[in-house]
Amino acid sequence: MSLIETIAYRISASSRAKKFSQFLKLVAPQPHESIVDVGVNTTEYSATDNYLEKFYDHPDHITAVGMGSDTEIADFQARYPKVTTLSGDGRALPFAENNFDISYSNAVIEHVGNFDDQRRFLSELYRVSRRGYFTTPNRHFPIELHTRIPLLHLCLSKKSFDRFVTWIGKGWAAGDYMSLLSESDLRRLLSDVGVSHYTLIKNRFCGLPMTYTIIWHKD
Repeated sequence: MSLIETIAYRISASSRAKKFSQFLKLVAPQPHESIVDVGVNTTEYSATDNYLEKFYDHPDHITAVGMGSDTEIADFQARYPKVTTLSGDGRALPFAENNFDISYSNAVIEHVGNFDDQRRFLSELYRVSRRGYFTTPNRHFPIELHTRIPLLHLCLSKKSFDRFVTWIGKGWAAGDYMSLLSESDLRRLLSDVGVSHYTLIKNRFCGLPMTYTIIWHKD
């Protein structure tokens, strides 16, 4: 691992730990409450993936929803045997209205597709739970957090950025892989879905908003 990748990993690990603490403090899930975690990594790429499943004290109250093959889903279930695991699309969840006390989704909404897809995803989180917590990177942060590339995501069109990341060997970040959101985008999404009771938190790095947390509840 290069020095840059090592630094980026440490920043990411610290950010995930802080957001988990934030979730515990501000959402304050009770031991008996049910949580649906939408968009888990069925294949793990780092020791900090699936932070909720790793560190929450009551994993038997978590339902994890992710996309993957039958083998990947089975492997996830084997890693987290107390968690209820199923394959599913966050834009069309197989649950009744208010089925869960809390919905949780960490840095997933930017990966579900275009703005319409993101609206469907948030609408489903809102439909199946009574309150919720989700996070996403800030589109206007000077470093694009997935590729570690500075500034170009702000200067180039989506098409040109995709060509560049493909040229440098990071073609996995092109196409539908991500659609980043600004604060105004998030507020428009929340308004479109009808989420009126929410708090938007700016999680800062070096004084700049690096990621956003949204905590919401129904009437």
